[in-house]
Amino acid sequence: MSVVVVGDALIDELRDDHGVREFVGGAALNVAVGLGRLGVPTTLIAMLGDDEPASRVRHYLADFGVDLIATPSLLGTARAVSTRSGAGEPVYEFNEASQQRRIRFGDAERQAMTDADLVVVSCFAFDDPEQAAELAEAIEATGAPVAIDPNPRTGMMRDTAEFVRGFERLAAEAVLVKIGEDDASLLYDDRLDALRARLVDLGARAVLATEGAAGATIEAGDVVVTRPISNLPGRIVDTMGAGDAAFAATVAGIVAGPPLAAEEWEEVLRTAMDTAAATCRFEGALLRTPDALGGLDLDRIGT
Repeated sequence: MSVVVVGDALIDELRDDHGVREFVGGAALNVAVGLGRLGVPTTLIAMLGDDEPASRVRHYLADFGVDLIATPSLLGTARAVSTRSGAGEPVYEFNEASQQRRIRFGDAERQAMTDADLVVVSCFAFDDPEQAAELAEAIEATGAPVAIDPNPRTGMMRDTAEFVRGFERLAAEAVLVKIGEDDASLLYDDRLDALRARLVDLGARAVLATEGAAGATIEAGDVVVTRPISNLPGRIVDTMGAGDAAFAATVAGIVAGPPLAAEEWEEVLRTAMDTAAATCRFEGALLRTPDALGGLDLDRIGT
């Protein structure tokens, strides 16, 4: 089974008390690489500049066997600067390329969607009406099933109401929608359980609602399954990428066809939570599975 992921690819610049480090990142890129690591052939459709950071992104994707269809960016490659101090929440700043992100949907992109078993959309510029309409029309023309993580970012989003309209147009037909507490607050100024109910009423066939330390819930038709965060060996080093890892693992669990029974959904959610927990045991957003913790000095990982 194959997947096409549409969304962002960028450089994550992390600044904290230990200095400055850079990672290849972006929510969509994290999901695409995560799917590749889980054995799902994946293509990423994203925007890249013609610069040194873009070369790093291309090499990184190639290392993990992810194909790339890139829209050229005249503003260079997108960059997110994350500043963290102590136990406080990170503060993000995005460069102009991130704020003016644009993906084109030509013949190559549409053919990739047609050939895919599932199209995944993450951190897309739904607040750009023209771009959102192009994406929706491309997906509708190919007939591909779609999974969505809206992943709104305050520093990248210009029009909340327009973002909601573009997101809900696709969510109403989606086989899976992932949402988190921040999404509910930022987009709807409401609780996560209320947003989950809204998306189910709109027509989403399954909703993955992640609640940080409180775990996650999947609602699919009459099935509702909930799991706490997974208790794995080692300390939590970095929560960046945990949501992307959970989303990728869930997508991998449904790409051959959504589960029907509650027990099947429970297994999908358990795997997603285990994957997210393992990813948190390492710095950066690269998806890890519990197997990655075997044979390691758990007191030293992430140092």
